[in-house]
Amino acid sequence: MKMYQVDAFTQELFKGNPAAVIVVDDWLDQQLMQNIAMENNLSETAFVKTIDESNYEIRWFSPLEEVAFCGHATLASAFVLFKDFTQATTIQFHVRDLGIFIVSQDADGKIKMNFPIRRAEQVSDYPSELREGLSKPFKAVYRNPQAYIIEYETVQDVLDEQPNLEVLKRLGRVRTAITASQPDVAITARGEGKFDCVSRYFAPAIGIDEDPVTGSIHTAIVPLWAEKLNQTRLVAFQASARGGILDCVIESDERIEISGYAKLYMQAELAI
Repeated sequence: MKMYQVDAFTQELFKGNPAAVIVVDDWLDQQLMQNIAMENNLSETAFVKTIDESNYEIRWFSPLEEVAFCGHATLASAFVLFKDFTQATTIQFHVRDLGIFIVSQDADGKIKMNFPIRRAEQVSDYPSELREGLSKPFKAVYRNPQAYIIEYETVQDVLDEQPNLEVLKRLGRVRTAITASQPDVAITARGEGKFDCVSRYFAPAIGIDEDPVTGSIHTAIVPLWAEKLNQTRLVAFQASARGGILDCVIESDERIEISGYAKLYMQAELAI
């Protein structure tokens, strides 16, 4: 069984966010997919099931569980499909609960992904773990189905934050009667100069202490800043140690285009 490892949202190896990609004709056993993801120990391992040359189903697994949505592993998967599995320049991913993602590749290799917006709403009632687990003062807290999004005063505070991950991990037990997902935490601030906004993202409850680049959460972060800045086109930077750049366009009230490049790191044969 062939597996690819791809660095997403970057044009350089060892930058962006690495994801593993496995293309299959039929779904593997659920536990086997989880075991492969655990063995890879990357933020995400994507499994892609072929429908036809232009249509695919996709699922994503962190080291600890299957997740509902992953942007960087979608980018990595599209990169692999365009490289070795299809002559099409536009494909569709059919996603459980989220509908269809339309993905295309430009002549220079840039991959454009059309996602549903998962808008975040400001909340005044939020868990004490956010104040306890984050060291910097913050302006506002937002929430979407995926995460708490914390707005910081300055980009420097975002860069300097050293969260208490054991405290943030406790957010996995918050409001379980409302949502089956484990809330993650994103911190963001208005960018300066080259970037319109800067963010970092923590998901220790699902085995990801700090995610290098998170495409999915930008379906909430970018609409938030688009409204504040009165812009429809934004360049976002995720300020992890590896770093990553996301080019974003608000297409409508319901859809967002998130684009980036990817770089192949490895092809491997799994002994399974």
